[in-house]
Amino acid sequence: MNNVTYNSPILVIEGIDVPPRFIYPVFALLLVIYLMILTTNIGVMLLIMTDRRLQQPMYLLLFSLSFNDAFFTHTFGTTCHTVMVIMAFDRYVAICHPLRYASIMSPTMVAKLTVSAWSSAIMLVTIFVGLSLRLTRCRSAILNGFCDNPSLYKLSCQDVSINNICGLILTIVLYVSSMGSVAFTYFRILVSCVSKKNKKLNRKALQTCATHLLLYMIMLWSGFLFIISHRLQIHVRYRMMAFIIFHIVPANMNPIIYALQTKELKTKIVQILHSKVTQPR
Repeated sequence: MNNVTYNSPILVIEGIDVPPRFIYPVFALLLVIYLMILTTNIGVMLLIMTDRRLQQPMYLLLFSLSFNDAFFTHTFGTTCHTVMVIMAFDRYVAICHPLRYASIMSPTMVAKLTVSAWSSAIMLVTIFVGLSLRLTRCRSAILNGFCDNPSLYKLSCQDVSINNICGLILTIVLYVSSMGSVAFTYFRILVSCVSKKNKKLNRKALQTCATHLLLYMIMLWSGFLFIISHRLQIHVRYRMMAFIIFHIVPANMNPIIYALQTKELKTKIVQILHSKVTQPR
């Protein structure tokens, strides 16, 4: 894409490079995927809001995750990491300290942890945006599919070393703390399962942890791909692919996998579908 003159008040977002005959099919496909993201995540949120049996710490955290998947962009990656870390801690308490679960994961504690997850994401975004606001713009073409912070500060012709260094440091801190926390909690769960040699406990651990770990790995590697696409000079087609994977795959997989693997959610969905089918006309 040719860059627009520096004095243009309009920012131009780069489109997906597809042959003209595929423009409408690709648009229709992405529209359907976007509607799926909204439908599945809002559906999970409504189920949790309307069923008191689902208003438990794990599902309240899932509500926060779905809310983030459906409505936010700038806080999307950071909030995914922080909420997933809290989910891992929740699974650790549920499996390793089941008798103390209610007292540890109280509504007050869940509220505090959720606020801390969102606060850290908003704080990071505020730092990034603050560093970008000090720059003067000399370009108008955003070489990405949306206005994320690296794409915005790349519109400046000034030295953006501080933005790059701070962004890299904060990203490393986020990923290291996230991966370290998840690895530690799952190691403790593994030790607990091995030491107790309880088949029922092992089955419960596998059932509850597999879903969370799968979603965490999907989010982690799609995030890695997206970050690398900004740091390396790669072809625009691969950069757009990284953007699409990062925003579509985790947001679609989170509610679907949880709905299929979580007994309470699956039961509630089956009940709703069954009532729709058997409802007299």
